[in-house]
Amino acid sequence: MAPRALWKGQLRLSLVSIPVEIFSATKTGARVSFRQIHEPSGERIRYQKVAKGVGPVKSDDIVKGYEVGDEYVLIEPEELEEIRLETKRTLELVQFVDACEIPPLYFDKPYYIVASDDLAADAYRVVRDALRSADKVGLGQLTMRGKEYLCAIKPCGDGLLLETLHYADEIRNADPLFSGMEDAESDEELLDVATTLIEKKTKPFHAEAFEDSYDEALRKLLDAKVRNKKTPRASADKDEDSDGDNVVDLMSALKQSLKEEGGGSSSRRKASGSKSSSSKPSSSGSGRGKSKTASSRKKAS
Repeated sequence: MAPRALWKGQLRLSLVSIPVEIFSATKTGARVSFRQIHEPSGERIRYQKVAKGVGPVKSDDIVKGYEVGDEYVLIEPEELEEIRLETKRTLELVQFVDACEIPPLYFDKPYYIVASDDLAADAYRVVRDALRSADKVGLGQLTMRGKEYLCAIKPCGDGLLLETLHYADEIRNADPLFSGMEDAESDEELLDVATTLIEKKTKPFHAEAFEDSYDEALRKLLDAKVRNKKTPRASADKDEDSDGDNVVDLMSALKQSLKEEGGGSSSRRKASGSKSSSSKPSSSGSGRGKSKTASSRKKAS
């Protein structure tokens, strides 16, 4: 399955604009991941968006809020969309620096820049080869996922690599952390031994030479657990993602139902209360039973 472009726009160098697409250079799922499971019931732990005094809320009812003192200033999605930045559609190379000039701690995340079509390929190659020939890195900014990033663009094999950079105000000052490491002279004999060891172990970098030994050991453990018939198991609900919104707190669901029906009479509230009490699962029942009860009651309401 082809990866999805995270950004589409123009890579601009002076008066030359090249249609490009940007893809993440790293992939998720390469390492073992786990789900959180409620051990007594075997149910998967879920995270819901809730509001105090309201309970679970719909995604459409959520807006962004900026905290000012003891209150939030609310921002509508349309207001954010109206912010006009050229970097939303254009990545302009505004400066060039030596390839080794940017301190490593500024680098954040890598992305691949790809020409959008064959017509853009020639200009794309020119920029790539020019950067390689000059041994320079291009700097620019682009807006992606609601944030404007500072970017470094450099040749990478047959293409271009974009690396997002931290802004200066995002970097913590290291001086207080290293304050106890004054520039005193190192012992010459120890320095000579350390330098010799470094020289002996120096070789070209090949990422393939390094393996995640923890991930490998973890996979062996999981394989053994899967093969062992005595390993504790919890059944996975195939439709759990689709009906997860129905698995809500019983009391919140009942209160929401009353609110939607206009509150009802006091006798009706009592009847609802007695009904929920009489049919409430006992503490000895499984968590799975509780989840299904909550789900069915919400649907019934």
